Amino acid sequence: MAAPGAAEQRWLRAARDFVRRALSGPTGREPAALEAVLRCLRNAGGGTLPLAYSFISISDLQHQQHIPCCSHLNWSTNEFKEWSHQGQGALPMQSTLPRTYLILVGYLTDGRQENKEKLVDGCLYVKDSTGIIPCELLHFELEWLESLFVFPSWSYIPQTDQSAAGYLEILVDPVPVDAPKEVLYSIPVTSPVSAEPLLTSRIPCKKRSKLTVAGELTRLGPLLCVHHKTFFFLFLKCFASAICVPVLVQKPSQLVWHHVLQLGHRYTVTGLSMSSLKKSGQTTFVTSVSSCLLPYCAEQVREQPLNSAWQGESTQSSSLETAEQLSCSLQLGAEEERPRPTKESKIISYVGFITKILNVQAGLFLLDNQVCLCLAYQPMLNIVRGLRPGACVELIDVHLLQKPLVSFPFTVLGACLSTTVVLRSFSRLSTPYQPLISSGNLCLQLLFHFNLGMPLYLWLVSLMETFEERFSCFFGRRRLLSSMHENPGAAEKFLVPLLQAMVPDREEARDIYKEILSKIHQCPLQKYLILNPPCQAPSLSAVCRVAEQKSWEGFSPSQLLSPLEAQHLGTQELNRRLVWSYCTLSAESLQPRVILLGVLRVSSRSSSLQLQDKSGTLPCVISRKDGSPFAQTALIGSLLQVENYQLVVERFLKTDFPSWEHLENVKHVREKKASVYVQFYFEDVQVLHAAEGQIQKGLRSGNSSSLRKKKDSSTTSELETPAAKMLKLEDPKADTGRDGNCQGDQSSTRTMGCVSHLFLVTQKEGLMLRNYQLPTEEAKETKELQCSFQATVLWLGRPRLWSHPGEIGNLLELEETGCDGKEGVMQQEQALLLFMGKSLRWFPFLHVDGLYRFVVPCCSDLEVFDKLCFPPVPATFLSRPSSPLCLLVQDSWHLEHETWISCLPERQLTAMSMLTGTEQRTASIPEVLSSSFTGSLVSFCGEIMERTLCASPKNEKPPLARGLPKQKGTLLSRDHSVKLSVSPAPGSPVVMDIYITATYLQHLWGLLPGAKFLFQNLERKISRFHNVYCTYIASSCVSIISLPSSHLPFPSSLAGEASSPPLVFLSSLRPQLQNLAQARILCHLSCVLTVCLQWICSLCSCIFKEGRCTRHNPPCPSQTGVRQASARVLVEDGTGEAVVLCKNEHVAAVLGLSLLEWEAVQNCVRSRGSVCIQHGEAPGTGCLEELKDLVACYLRSLCRSPLICRPILLDFSLDRKPSKILQPAPLQLRNFRCGEMEFVSQVGPRPSLLCLKVEEVGQDALHYLNSQRMSRTSSSC
Repeated sequence: MAAPGAAEQRWLRAARDFVRRALSGPTGREPAALEAVLRCLRNAGGGTLPLAYSFISISDLQHQQHIPCCSHLNWSTNEFKEWSHQGQGALPMQSTLPRTYLILVGYLTDGRQENKEKLVDGCLYVKDSTGIIPCELLHFELEWLESLFVFPSWSYIPQTDQSAAGYLEILVDPVPVDAPKEVLYSIPVTSPVSAEPLLTSRIPCKKRSKLTVAGELTRLGPLLCVHHKTFFFLFLKCFASAICVPVLVQKPSQLVWHHVLQLGHRYTVTGLSMSSLKKSGQTTFVTSVSSCLLPYCAEQVREQPLNSAWQGESTQSSSLETAEQLSCSLQLGAEEERPRPTKESKIISYVGFITKILNVQAGLFLLDNQVCLCLAYQPMLNIVRGLRPGACVELIDVHLLQKPLVSFPFTVLGACLSTTVVLRSFSRLSTPYQPLISSGNLCLQLLFHFNLGMPLYLWLVSLMETFEERFSCFFGRRRLLSSMHENPGAAEKFLVPLLQAMVPDREEARDIYKEILSKIHQCPLQKYLILNPPCQAPSLSAVCRVAEQKSWEGFSPSQLLSPLEAQHLGTQELNRRLVWSYCTLSAESLQPRVILLGVLRVSSRSSSLQLQDKSGTLPCVISRKDGSPFAQTALIGSLLQVENYQLVVERFLKTDFPSWEHLENVKHVREKKASVYVQFYFEDVQVLHAAEGQIQKGLRSGNSSSLRKKKDSSTTSELETPAAKMLKLEDPKADTGRDGNCQGDQSSTRTMGCVSHLFLVTQKEGLMLRNYQLPTEEAKETKELQCSFQATVLWLGRPRLWSHPGEIGNLLELEETGCDGKEGVMQQEQALLLFMGKSLRWFPFLHVDGLYRFVVPCCSDLEVFDKLCFPPVPATFLSRPSSPLCLLVQDSWHLEHETWISCLPERQLTAMSMLTGTEQRTASIPEVLSSSFTGSLVSFCGEIMERTLCASPKNEKPPLARGLPKQKGTLLSRDHSVKLSVSPAPGSPVVMDIYITATYLQHLWGLLPGAKFLFQNLERKISRFHNVYCTYIASSCVSIISLPSSHLPFPSSLAGEASSPPLVFLSSLRPQLQNLAQARILCHLSCVLTVCLQWICSLCSCIFKEGRCTRHNPPCPSQTGVRQASARVLVEDGTGEAVVLCKNEHVAAVLGLSLLEWEAVQNCVRSRGSVCIQHGEAPGTGCLEELKDLVACYLRSLCRSPLICRPILLDFSLDRKPSKILQPAPLQLRNFRCGEMEFVSQVGPRPSLLCLKVEEVGQDALHYLNSQRMSRTSSSC
């Protein structure tokens, strides 16, 4: 073990080396400097050297110390523990600063001599020969400047951002190495009372000599930087009155005064002159180069009176309140009578501890866990240095604003330019330093540009915080929040239009000089309006959560069925009707209004478009207002803003209701799920940030609609400029989890060339499992089905080689010379494209009649497409040499949409004339329904009028679904099918039914009533009742043309139900109109043919009699019966006759029974189980009911009553499933008698109608309808 003397010698050698390296001065001065430092250390340590401590230079401290620390020279362990324990009072969960044993020696300076090009900001620095570091002191004297000190107690706070160094907190006064010299002086001074009239004098300022003013410091303004010039104001008050004068300090050497000045102390300022401010015209005292700041001492100064004196009006003093008064105001805030439209802030003083940094870039800090301090209105330099959690601050003349923003949880203390912020003690906690970046600070720029009040500013900050949190992981914080005049960032594009709408008539720019110098205090914080946020931009996960919550609020299964319909449904049908429903929410239905923001992605698993942020994804359906499909691949990876949209919540229930009477009992709801997606128009999209490396061609073509424009008519989209051509593939997580959600756009376009090939899509098939066996997989024993889709295309021209993707031209292939040398004849070849794996992401963008281009990046082989082609079947079985070759689309290929055939210019259409035969024909719905139509695969456009969930036909097996992932949030079983009732136009009487099995539904979005779709390659079928319908098969595909309007009824119903159906004649019901949706006739009820009333079991549909099911083998456990009624009546309207089938409540309307009479009849039938009668058309035909049954007798007499035969208004549809299939029959002669006259007429077969509604017709209505019929008859003749 070394002797103490040896340890001290080693310590002295280290000290000598430190002085030589860090405190190097003139040659030969090192020994004197070392001796002075050692003497200072001995005096501080009671005569002994601190051998346990080691010297550290500024450079070593900045580069070696990466965590906050503190050093206390000659402190004992107990003293340090006590100091640390006291610092944890406000934040007991935070750890204290760790102690290091380091000696810091350096010069205090203001940084003017270190970097002459740097803006002098009034900060203090500690420097040595190795470096310089900012520092903060609680007490500073001017004599300390450029002097050498030993710092016995200090803390080092490194910056969280490694791009800049941290700073020092000097906890106690430094110890000077050399004692300062005292200077005795005697100065003539002028009091503020005598100096104030000079500010209003008309004598030119330049002709006045400099003077010295002495007074008490009553107000100290913050350090300001305007036009790269730093300055501050101080106000000296007369010792005997309230008169004060302003002094402007702007010389770089005098900015350090800001650290010396203390409120309430008396000072003397020499060498003052007067100057008039250019903007405001106000006159103030200004320091000169020779000005000095001296402490006022009555023995060393003598007052020098001026010739004229002026007693002015005293300034309005600010009311000072203590922290206790603030607590009282916080408690009384909730007890105010009613909030006034405009509230006035209070001016108080407050002392508190910083407990949390809310947003350092916005200047928001939390004091004592209850009050928010806002320093944004006081644009001070380096104000946040030292303001760490645990620090104590004193606020003098600060504004108190009670709940300025409804959604903001804290009361706010707003510091204006008249507020003084004093740091009373440093934090003793190990909390990081977050610097305030004033340059490019979008938050502060928008605050001053729009001159925002506190409520709007807090709302702006909340929007920006949410925006940054959601998308900084995709694009980086700097790109999002950048503020450049020519190229604004995404946040600025999002926020500026909102602020322009909120502050349409922006007030004048903030006059900081008037705010500081005005005798009557004026600032933006004086008055404020409590703001209820007009809109919000929550995360996508929050949007989904709120949408689901709203869809279930007040929801009851009984809402999905009308009571008249539900009471006649059996258990199975009742529960099936409840399985699938939906509701839509618009932006206005969510309060505050929700603005959707998200990065556009496309999932390779679900092949659906998605909006994505850090929290999750939201599937989306995008359409175009011009009816063309959405195909803008250039938008992938871009940040989009959508304000007009529809949120769709698909609800799925699993229930076991025994009957309609139990619909209000929630215990029968076994499970419920929901899936949320959004649909909007491409024209309502604003691109806030275009993904780097994207193919920027999507919006260049003339047929593309422009995005939303600003007021200056310049588009806000960044896609207008074609920068690069490489598409971003998809969501980087590949749907495996959410850890990869926030991968930014890291992929960059290589400089290597690329190959492109143009093609035309002639056919596209749907997404499903297929048994593709690729040539590379022939050796595999297990063959698994793969989710895929395929498209038939025509290659146009030849592949082209480009040195850079940005050079790809505009459809040059359509104008190139063909193989035969003739202009306008292009080379074409048909191919079958197979999409699997990650290439499934192109499914939403690929559409028939679209011209696309494949781009193969980092490739120079023009035969790359030919080399990857293979025959659809082995060559030994290939019977047709003209069969198109198959091409498996590679994952790395990129797809560009160029244009549509219909949008080509005339010269290019001429070159495409040879392709007209390949265009897929789109028929109309009436054509498909026509009996003369012969095609089996059909394509047509139509609007969905109604969607109904039904069981799949027993004779049809659902498609193979093994391995197909089930759609998230659905409860649809595989044996379910959905029936879409599609009409060619709203209000059209023609309807086509389309059946889609549940296995296909997970890839079909937006199938809602009111939406218009293009259905392609559906299979046309004819039922045994001669009804035409279509089914969705493997080769089918759908494309959305237009979205449903936002005012559709809820729950979904037949469109056009609100309007009356067309009035027709029975003679106009031709057999080819078997798909007539709904019509109306004015007719005469001739007679009732049959009536059947019965109660059936809700489970097995057997007769339900006397409270139990009559089935015995096997016995049925059901104890619930459902009543059903049916009747067949004969009607005629003078042009023909028809048999009308009426069901349930319509039977009562036909028989003319009131609700009470009908209930009584049903109750009588309940004990019998079933009552049926058959009534003939002519007298004497008889009936089949028992004569002793009173109910049957009552019904029979009712049917024979002449009151039954009356005029009625009947809404109907054609009975598409009559009990008896009528064969075509020729016209027959029939006799009709009217009084004594007898007529003979040809009569066709009676059509079967299904009653939808029965209305009684009064005399007035009968005359009106007859006149309408006569006018229609005469016009048709």
